[in-house]
Amino acid sequence: MKKVLLAGVATAGLLASGFAAFAADLPSRQVAPVAPIVVPIFTWTGFYVGVNAGYGWNTNSDDEVFIPGVGYAGTDSNDGGFVGGGQIGYNYQFGQFVAGVEADIQYADLNSDDNGSYYAGNYGAGYGSHGIEWFGTVRARLGFAIDRALIYATGGFAYGGGGNGSGGYYDGYYYDNGDDVRTGWTLGGGLEYAFTDNLTARVEGLYVNLGKEDGNIFSGVYNNRKDTEFAVVRAGLNYKFSGF
Repeated sequence: MKKVLLAGVATAGLLASGFAAFAADLPSRQVAPVAPIVVPIFTWTGFYVGVNAGYGWNTNSDDEVFIPGVGYAGTDSNDGGFVGGGQIGYNYQFGQFVAGVEADIQYADLNSDDNGSYYAGNYGAGYGSHGIEWFGTVRARLGFAIDRALIYATGGFAYGGGGNGSGGYYDGYYYDNGDDVRTGWTLGGGLEYAFTDNLTARVEGLYVNLGKEDGNIFSGVYNNRKDTEFAVVRAGLNYKFSGF
């Protein structure tokens, strides 16, 4: 019986050692840890270019042609119209605040035409044109970002012209005053949203004041207008460059 038991113990020991050796040769079942997926945080920092379109209207209505001895004549007002153009700028985000600078140039259908035909002494026919056919701005921007949404205020330098000509006949001669370029300031604000890391859309409103127009005078006949001021509401689309 002792021999049988000893033989059994020896056999069990051999089997155990063989199983251990076999198990050591098996591949490890340990799984390598999965690297965490890092989602990049959106930033408003960077250069951008874009286009915009909207509507503008004059906030004053003092469109006049004046002739001594005759008075005011020939007003045909068109105080509102399409505006559209392009912009370029740069933003820098620090925390939830965004500071930047932007320049834009715009076409503007904001003319008022005064056309008169009259006769008094030596006076003949005349016309006057007021308003703005184009304008541009160079502005600072300061905003507060809520992830991909940006609420901002903006203001700075403005300039424009193209709609301040006049002409008329006097003693058989034609007199003409050309358009002039006027400068002033602008102030406004808007809301911008980033649909992707590179594509943003905005709605913006601006008030633009280009100061006093000088009267265009020829031989006692002149046209006059008070402040050249107008408001603009426009929508825009920007492409933001990555890596800046």
